[in-house]
Amino acid sequence: MSVAMSTALQEAAEGFAARYQRLAPRLPGPAGARRRAAAIFRARGLPDTHDEAFRFTSLRPLAGVTFAGPALADGPAVTDEVMRALLARAPATEGPRLVFANGRLQADWSRLPETFRVASFSAEPVFGGEEIAEDEPLVALNTMLAEDGAVISVPEGVDGGTLVLLSLGAGEAGRAADFHPRHRLELGAGARLALVEIALGEGVYLHNPVMEIGLGAGASLSHLRLQNESARAFHLARLHVTLAERALYDGYSLVCGARLARSEIHADIAGEGARLAVNVAQLLDGERHADITAVVRHMAPGCSSRQAVKNVITGHAQGVFQGKIAVARAAQKTDGYQMNQALLLSDEAQVNSKPELEIFADDVKCSHGATVGALDPEQLFYLRSRGVPEREARAMLVRAFLAEMLDGVPHEWGRAVLENAVDAWWRDRPL
Repeated sequence: MSVAMSTALQEAAEGFAARYQRLAPRLPGPAGARRRAAAIFRARGLPDTHDEAFRFTSLRPLAGVTFAGPALADGPAVTDEVMRALLARAPATEGPRLVFANGRLQADWSRLPETFRVASFSAEPVFGGEEIAEDEPLVALNTMLAEDGAVISVPEGVDGGTLVLLSLGAGEAGRAADFHPRHRLELGAGARLALVEIALGEGVYLHNPVMEIGLGAGASLSHLRLQNESARAFHLARLHVTLAERALYDGYSLVCGARLARSEIHADIAGEGARLAVNVAQLLDGERHADITAVVRHMAPGCSSRQAVKNVITGHAQGVFQGKIAVARAAQKTDGYQMNQALLLSDEAQVNSKPELEIFADDVKCSHGATVGALDPEQLFYLRSRGVPEREARAMLVRAFLAEMLDGVPHEWGRAVLENAVDAWWRDRPL
């Protein structure tokens, strides 16, 4: 393990490594990939703030929890009673959906689509993407312990409509669950899909998913994500998107759950004329900590990318944005934009913002920026002077701050899901 890692984190990492050793003969998929991941994880362990990528986000709260699986389908992932309770909190939908409980696909609660193929990772355990880099210890942890996930393939030219991927988590303080689903999505040339991911749960658990997305030539993916995990949960997610020529990735994420959350978004814009948009809103209160880290690599000419991250932070919560646009020498005519805005609603709220540009091409249009502020007192006074109660006036201004992100969601049902989550978040919170 890394000498820079704290003793507490080292002990937590050793627990995950020991569990892999016990389960290795029973884990699905290529053993070689898991062994390589285990070697990287043993060498690096869980990252701490000595790692530049985790400079603003400490994983030390993980060290205070004893994680215990689940362990390869030894009994149900969660009880039927818990399943029903969690599903009752999920947005209602009549279309295709994949339901996961503590990382395992629940076939009885899922509805498969008719126009494209869906399988489980446990049945088709293939690790996609390139070799794990030494600076990706959480991907290594996922590769070590992944038991299940969704394998989705939309054929060339097919409009797959809408698919909901619902991830439910449940755990107890004395026996916290940890699960590491491995999802893979492939869209053929000209294919289309709206994917709505919703993560929620109750109790103490660690949800550490990795999703790999490949978009063929001219393919279009609308990707909505709602992270509304338990207030005592940990959410560490990585998304890797590869875009071929003229492909479109249109992403909208709302983060309003989990005690500690980190979402990494890595995009390789590999084909000429491809477009990517990453829109994120983080709503944080209490002692929550949430980190959005986005790395967009422009590798082909004539492409565009947009990153827009908004934070609303109250209480003692902390928000983090780390964003990077990297433009290769061959990626002439790149149009890249990145903006992070934070609205601090208390004196104790904090935000750390680190936008970056790395440009090797000489014919590009790239910009980045960050703003931090509080509610405008003049706007608040204007509303109060017209009879609007203070709490309602503050809520109206917060909603206006988020309007650009929410109103831009092209998927009507998905936009309603995100708006309802925003309304529920501030309903019982001091604003």
